[in-house]
Amino acid sequence: MARDAIADAPYPAHPRSAMDGFAVRAEDGVGPRAIVGEVRMGHAPPGAVGSGQAMRIPTGGAVPEGADSVVPVEDADERDGSVVPGEAPQRGYAITPTGEDMRRGDLILRAGIRLDARALGVLATLGITAIPVWRRPRVAIISTGDELIDPDKVPGPGQIRDSNRYGIAAALRGVGAEPVHHPRALDDPAKLEAAIERARAESDAIVLSGGSSVGVRDLVPRAIDRLGKPGVVVHGLRVRPGKPTVLAALDEKPVIGLPGNPMSALMIFRTIAEPIFRRLTGEAEPRGVPAFARAATALVGRPGWTWFVPVNVEIDGVERKIKQLPIRSSHTSLLARADGFVIIPEDRPRIEAGEAIEVHPFLQ
Repeated sequence: MARDAIADAPYPAHPRSAMDGFAVRAEDGVGPRAIVGEVRMGHAPPGAVGSGQAMRIPTGGAVPEGADSVVPVEDADERDGSVVPGEAPQRGYAITPTGEDMRRGDLILRAGIRLDARALGVLATLGITAIPVWRRPRVAIISTGDELIDPDKVPGPGQIRDSNRYGIAAALRGVGAEPVHHPRALDDPAKLEAAIERARAESDAIVLSGGSSVGVRDLVPRAIDRLGKPGVVVHGLRVRPGKPTVLAALDEKPVIGLPGNPMSALMIFRTIAEPIFRRLTGEAEPRGVPAFARAATALVGRPGWTWFVPVNVEIDGVERKIKQLPIRSSHTSLLARADGFVIIPEDRPRIEAGEAIEVHPFLQ
C-alpha cells in the first residue's frame, strides 16, 4: 500500500449494542420498564427511551437516545409488555460507544504494509475502494552451472536437477515480487555476461544461483564487475550456511548472487536478500510477533561468525523446546523439514541448554 489510510469519521458512527437485549436507562435501577418499541438492524431507533421505559435491541443495533445501558436478554424477565432486569444495570454496559474503534483523523494503516485480509477489511469499512499500490518488481532468476538439468530429466553422473530456481521463485512470490525465469547460464564467462545483461534490460533486480564460490570458479562476481558500476559490493559473508554470497548492483538494480547449495541459497535469501526485495515492493516492515522457545541442548556456533541454524520446535509439557537440525548446505529437504531457524550471533557463539531464544519463521 503506497498511501496511509486515515479514518474519515468515527467508527462506529453511533453507539451500538454489543448484545441482544433491552436498551434502558441505568438510573432506573431494578424496577420494571415498559417496552416501548424495537430497534431494527439497519434502521434508526423508532424513538427515545424515557424514564421507566425499555426498547428491544439486537446485537449491533443503534442505541436509542436516552438509553445508556443494555440488559442482555438472558438477564431480563419479560412479562406483560414490560421487562425487569435481574440486577441493576450499569451505565455503558454492553454498549460500543461512538468512535471506540476508530476516530476521525486516526492513522489506521500506514503506507508500506502488505494488503492482506485484515487490511482489506478495514479499507472497506472506511469506504476506501481504490488505493495506490507499488508495482510488483520483476526479478530475474538465473541458475548457473554446467551440471544443472531440468527437473523432469534423470540426472547422469555429476548432474543435479535445477531445484534452486523454483525455491527462489516461490520465495520471491512470498515477498510480493514477480519472478521471471531466464535460461540457465553455462560456466562460460561470455555467456554468463550475456545472460546477466539480458536480465538487467528486462527486470528490476537479478538473482543468480551458483558460481559465486571464491576461487577459479567465481564466475558470477567477475561477470558482474565487467558489466558496470558499482558492481560487486560484498563477496563472501562470515555466515554459515551461505559464505559465498554476492551483493551487487548494476545501474541501481540489485544483483544478488546466492550460493549454489540449496539450503545455503534459501537461507541467505530469507536472512539477507528478503529484506531487500521487500523494500523493492514498497513494504516497510513485515508484520509478525517473535516466537520464543528454549534450547533443548546447547547450540554452538563459531566466534566471529553468524550461524543460521534450522530447528524443529517440540512441545514439552507447557514449554516449547527447539531441537537443532544438522547444517548441511547441500541438503534440499532440510529446510522443508524445519519449523524455523535460530541465529547464533558472532559475538555470542554459544546458547546454553534451557535458554530462551527467538525462532524465526520461513515467511511466505
